[in-house]
Amino acid sequence: MTASRPIRLPDLHGVGPKLADKMKALGISQVADLLFHLPNRYEDRTRIHPIGSCQPGQRVLIEGRVEHSAIVRGRRAMLVVVLFDGTGRVTLRFFHFRAYQRQQLASGTRLRCFGEIRAGFKGLEMIHPGYKRLSDHQDEPVADRLTPIYPTAEGLGQKIWLRMTDQALALMRKGELELEELLPVELLKQLKLMPLAEALDYIHRPPPNADVAALALRDHPTQKRLALEELLAHNLSMQKLHRRQRARRAPAMPAVSGAENAFLHSLPFELTAAQKRVAREIGADLERATPMLRLVHGDVGSGKTVIAALAAMRAVDNGLQTAITAPTELLAEQHFQVFSKWLKPLGLDPVWLSGKVTGKRRSEALQRIRDGAEVVIGTHALMQKGVEFKSLGLVIVDEQHRFGVGQRMDLLEKGGTGGQQAHQMIMTATPIPRTLAMTAYAGMDVSVIDELPPGRKPVTTVVMSNERRGEVIRRVASACADDRQAYWVCTLIEETDAIEAQAAEDVARHLSDDLQGLAIGLIHGRMKPTDKQQVMDAFKAGDIHLLVATTVIEVGVDVPNASLMIIENAERLGLAQLHQLRGRVGRGSSQSSCVLMYNPPLGELARQRMEIMRQTADGFQIAEKDLELRGPGEVLGTRQTGMLLFRVADLARDAGLLKIIPSAADALLREHPGQVDKLIRRWVGDASRFAGV
Repeated sequence: MTASRPIRLPDLHGVGPKLADKMKALGISQVADLLFHLPNRYEDRTRIHPIGSCQPGQRVLIEGRVEHSAIVRGRRAMLVVVLFDGTGRVTLRFFHFRAYQRQQLASGTRLRCFGEIRAGFKGLEMIHPGYKRLSDHQDEPVADRLTPIYPTAEGLGQKIWLRMTDQALALMRKGELELEELLPVELLKQLKLMPLAEALDYIHRPPPNADVAALALRDHPTQKRLALEELLAHNLSMQKLHRRQRARRAPAMPAVSGAENAFLHSLPFELTAAQKRVAREIGADLERATPMLRLVHGDVGSGKTVIAALAAMRAVDNGLQTAITAPTELLAEQHFQVFSKWLKPLGLDPVWLSGKVTGKRRSEALQRIRDGAEVVIGTHALMQKGVEFKSLGLVIVDEQHRFGVGQRMDLLEKGGTGGQQAHQMIMTATPIPRTLAMTAYAGMDVSVIDELPPGRKPVTTVVMSNERRGEVIRRVASACADDRQAYWVCTLIEETDAIEAQAAEDVARHLSDDLQGLAIGLIHGRMKPTDKQQVMDAFKAGDIHLLVATTVIEVGVDVPNASLMIIENAERLGLAQLHQLRGRVGRGSSQSSCVLMYNPPLGELARQRMEIMRQTADGFQIAEKDLELRGPGEVLGTRQTGMLLFRVADLARDAGLLKIIPSAADALLREHPGQVDKLIRRWVGDASRFAGV
């Protein structure tokens, strides 16, 4: 059933033209769209927790009186407030504050706060909690249900989302906003799925008796109902996108005795059997006049870059250009340095283009690309308007899940001549279990490099409590005294760049006090690209002994002399990210180590993750274990799928659903083709145009 007419956002109370424009920029133009803009988490403000019972990692509501407040001045001013409730104390820290807040939070003020409890250097802390001042005689009620928190944009506070979704839900309950059921009746019955409207109502406004744990883990039946629909839409959109691409023509690239052979003979090592197999698969694709669409995935250090260079040489032999793009300056610049080292002796001079290439250098780079430079390497800058290729035959995208599908398509559209499309090769260092690949990369060919080059020594991994921090620091001092280098990784999950940067700065300052005489560098996401690169260049040159960093160094850093990595708060990271971080060491001839430092007590799920990391360095085993555990936080940050952002589904957590997706998608295409495009439009939104919807 469908609504008699679409209800537009301006029909809602309190939605004027400016707000409607902001919502439209997020892909929300009708009231029904609001219902598919789902909460990304919930806050439990239904009860006040005694401070004395709070544990690090909890997000809780607390209440107490300000015992002390002061502005502490150091490298950056900070407002520090100590709250006491009779059972314990917690320190509230505000890195961004206004002068009036100092008076607002004076001693004696009664406060109610919500935020995450952390273990600080001097006890429990909350960083930038939400707070409300209470009068001495005010009996403020707590919330009677979970509070949904919506993904948002600047200028759109949570109160706006609550007001708009309240109205949308009221219209749906009254029957004035009807939602079409797009899943076949037989599938709903087979899987015992609830109606769409019932699932949406529950997810937006969980009742007081809701299963809080299941909702927090996104494992509630209502969420599973929507996850199935979203996974189906994603699979179908990928199939349509790839079928559409394969229907086009591409420049055939036969093997000839030229740059490809010269490159192979110039290498100081022999390709592994796995690399040779994947190279043959890619070579066969490139010989065809239909676009290659191949995912190459392999463990950290398995040698994907050599395979990419070999494919680029095939394009060179056929008079065509290759574009190689990576999501960060660090990773892209590393590719540029490696390719330059390999190709310049063969008479090839790669072009470098990123956002920091400006002025005359940018103009020269753009001209060389227009003139037909054989190999072009850069960041998302390659996808921008004004970058014109003479004859782009091959596009290689590294860690492409960090790009939007639109960006990747923009680069492909620059390719080919006479209406042809460039061949496409995608690389990822995150091993993907077959079940996930069938959904995230539906319609793509997949190659696996499942063998490491000979001579690589496995990284020894140890798990240590933060209580042994002094021992870990002495270990760093010892490694650096032996002319080796080390990483110290600071991890914060779902925090702002500013808080993460501040935490890294604090750690670097404390380590500088403990490790006097060592050169300590700092790198985090708030730094300018040029500053980041300067620090990395100094680390590579050996001028920095210890690099304190956020997870910005997860990919794209290759320093063979770095043989020790410390990961703080390792219990808060998923297996995939721990494995990626550990892959930054063990790249030289020295025996390398990784220390996973955790804050006790260690939960059962975190304990299992630590044990898996200690037992194996095989990325594919780790990826399979990731699926088995299916615990919270396995997929970190934004839930990215490989092509598109998921709103409710999670490829690791929803592994059980993935097994039925391919057959369900085939049945939908075969028996209900009219529903397919509607389903894709509902869940994929603006990106559906790339699938031809």
